[in-house]
Amino acid sequence: MWCLELLIPLLLIISDGNCQWNIWLPRDISAMTNSCVVIPCSFMYPSGIRPVRGIHGIWYYGQPYPQLFPPVVFKSLTDIVHESYKGRTKLLGDLNQRNCTLLIGNVGTEHSGRYYFRADIGGANKYSYPDFAELKVLDQPNIDIPEEIVSDESLELTCYAPDNCPDMTPEIQWMYTDYLPDPEFSSDSLEESNTAVISNTLTFTPRPMHNGQLLGCRVYYPNTTLVYERLISLDVKYSPRSVWVNVSSEVMEGSSVTLHCEVDSNPSPRISWRFGDQELLWDTASNISLFLDDVTPENEGIYTCVGDNGYGVMNTSMYLAVKYPPREPVVNDSMTVVEGTSLALHCNTMGSPAPTLTWLKDGQLAGSITAGELSVLEILEITPQQTGQYRCLVENEHGRASASLNITVEYAPVFLEESKCTVVREGVQCVCVAVGNPEPTIEFYLPDLNITINETDGRFNFYTHTDGHMSTAMIKLREKGERADNSGPAVNVHCSMSNIYGRESVLLELQQEKKYMMAVIVGTIGGVAVIAFIIAAVRYVGQNNKKENGNPRQDVVLENPALYYSAVKKDKQNLRKKVVRHDDVNDSDYIYRGVGRPFSECLGFIFCVVKKKYKTPF
Repeated sequence: MWCLELLIPLLLIISDGNCQWNIWLPRDISAMTNSCVVIPCSFMYPSGIRPVRGIHGIWYYGQPYPQLFPPVVFKSLTDIVHESYKGRTKLLGDLNQRNCTLLIGNVGTEHSGRYYFRADIGGANKYSYPDFAELKVLDQPNIDIPEEIVSDESLELTCYAPDNCPDMTPEIQWMYTDYLPDPEFSSDSLEESNTAVISNTLTFTPRPMHNGQLLGCRVYYPNTTLVYERLISLDVKYSPRSVWVNVSSEVMEGSSVTLHCEVDSNPSPRISWRFGDQELLWDTASNISLFLDDVTPENEGIYTCVGDNGYGVMNTSMYLAVKYPPREPVVNDSMTVVEGTSLALHCNTMGSPAPTLTWLKDGQLAGSITAGELSVLEILEITPQQTGQYRCLVENEHGRASASLNITVEYAPVFLEESKCTVVREGVQCVCVAVGNPEPTIEFYLPDLNITINETDGRFNFYTHTDGHMSTAMIKLREKGERADNSGPAVNVHCSMSNIYGRESVLLELQQEKKYMMAVIVGTIGGVAVIAFIIAAVRYVGQNNKKENGNPRQDVVLENPALYYSAVKKDKQNLRKKVVRHDDVNDSDYIYRGVGRPFSECLGFIFCVVKKKYKTPF
């Protein structure tokens, strides 16, 4: 009955309903250095054994079997113990009451280890219990730290200290808590298996700023000098809270640039540089650098650094601008258009910074200056004067480029005021000058004779010449016989000119007759060369001789007169040209080629080509 009553409170193991060699003692027990520890112990032996001279016991360190010569911690028969335990141990229990509780005083870390009890009942009844109590001698308190501390989640940290020394009860304090947000403290005492532990729990909500912060637990025994401390560094896990990258930057085409990214997170994140949907570089670190060499405009754009550490994702972007001179612009193809047509000339280019685009016509500003990549020059109802070369000039601070096109305007014929009939010595000379695109075809019509004269009919000394978009035609009518009744020259002369865009006819004006041949000089406006049409075919001396002999005057028909003429160049600003008459010619301004005489001396004697002084020679 004794065996059963003892087993229940001491949680002894019962085998086959009989008391066996059993022992109860705490498997783990702890103590602070320089303090003491009490190892609670109760043992049992078979009920059939009767102690003869009382029960003795031995405590061993490390091994339960004497044949292995383990250090003796305590021996009830003698005070011979291992050197390290002299004066330190004391049996608190009564072995005869099966109580083997042991006190170890002034423990040090060297006393940590397994302790075994051996019972000596008398005679051959000696037994070493295989169960043990493992003592842990601590030089600092334990802090129970969660495996993972996450930012913004409530955290509990518990500091433990053993309370297994009689008359010495420790107290616990937390250190370095001043910067914690609203910390809370709670104390507790726990006793299990006859071992006691006191604790103090600190509760607060950590933030990323608390990562790496030191916290301390202090254990001290009042009225003693025993103080124990332990410091920990908080490892607070938090998602990336900042991603730093270069500020947006500008680089020149062909140069190099390094993009740097730093991420603040715990643990270190996976950092990646992305350009659009493309991942360019990644690494698990707190920072990463992307190096771009020989950059091109294709490298321009938004670069994003992404940090992901499993607790959250954060990214920051920057813009990389690549500067370069304007590319050669793309313009319309050269074109031929009809007068009155409306056009839109496009100029496309690329450049950084955005270039200015300027339209020029024949070197002169032709439109407003714009900035960007596209410029449109609109020409409404184009006129012949707008024929020419159009150039788009693009430029920025890094360079310039240009491209051009030609516009040709086609239009119906236009008469020039040089067109007229003039009475000369041999009869009537008619000149018709017109411009158009394509070059107009000119023919003369004599309504009195109902005759059309063109280059296919040489009866009337028809001459024609074209130069560019200008056409010039001339006929020579005999002095008499041109009318049907032979009463005089036919001076009603119509000039007709035509091209694919129109036809026009005018009656040529007849100038008054003069004694001598008139020089028809077609002048130029704006620096265009002047070439006069001069018909000089005179057999002056022979005619005078006939007059002196009293011979009647005969009708003269000029065969192949030496006519010198050319087209009058079109002035860019005015299609109309001025006719320079002989009346306006100053003898001192003109000389005939190779002779050097005045103009008046040239008339009637020889064929001359008149040229203006200081002008380009013929």
